[in-house]
Amino acid sequence: MNLLVIEDDDETGQFIKNGLVQAGHKVDLTDNGQDGLYLATTGDFDLIVIDRMLPLVDGLTIVRTLRASDNRIPIVVLSALGEIDHRVAGLNAGADDYLVKPFAFSELEARVGALLRRVTPEGPETSLRVGDLEMNLITRKVGRNGKSIDLQPREFRLLEYLMRHAGQVLTRTMLLEHVWDYHFDPQTNVIDVHVSRLRSKIDKGFEVQLLHTVRGAGYKLASL
Repeated sequence: MNLLVIEDDDETGQFIKNGLVQAGHKVDLTDNGQDGLYLATTGDFDLIVIDRMLPLVDGLTIVRTLRASDNRIPIVVLSALGEIDHRVAGLNAGADDYLVKPFAFSELEARVGALLRRVTPEGPETSLRVGDLEMNLITRKVGRNGKSIDLQPREFRLLEYLMRHAGQVLTRTMLLEHVWDYHFDPQTNVIDVHVSRLRSKIDKGFEVQLLHTVRGAGYKLASL
């Protein structure tokens, strides 16, 4: 999904952006309300995460402006102002959700996911994305930053499982069961070989490495 984050605190904004990208979304980030309002009205976004207190144009003004133009895009407002009156004001301005700072990213991710499910038509999933790595489940094509990546069937299945669980540490047992359909450890290096081959295809030549080995635990696909 294509998301817009409007947050004037650099550290918080980057934290939110990185987490949402790791969750598979494409994210545009801006640090002031004027640019945020311009992007929100001219861009093609599926959801907006917006701080309430912004320079140039405040968050609730942006929300009201969008709603006045009949723009129904889902909006999550973030704010350190957590009193009931503040939350009610945010929702009455047209926000779909209001999250008080400080917050756990897992809660923001869950709220974003819930709002996206409401507006996303039901149907089969057709693509996966982690950072700049994309997989089309219909055409079975994989690419990264515009470069096509040729995978063998088992490599494709391994990458699909990793992408569906991006950010999670996947153990050897989990990979054997879900990728190879083994319910026992065959005592071979089949996983290591395939992970090595996959890593050479999706990471070689790119500055950001996506496929990580978590020593003593397993493997993780993440853009951070």
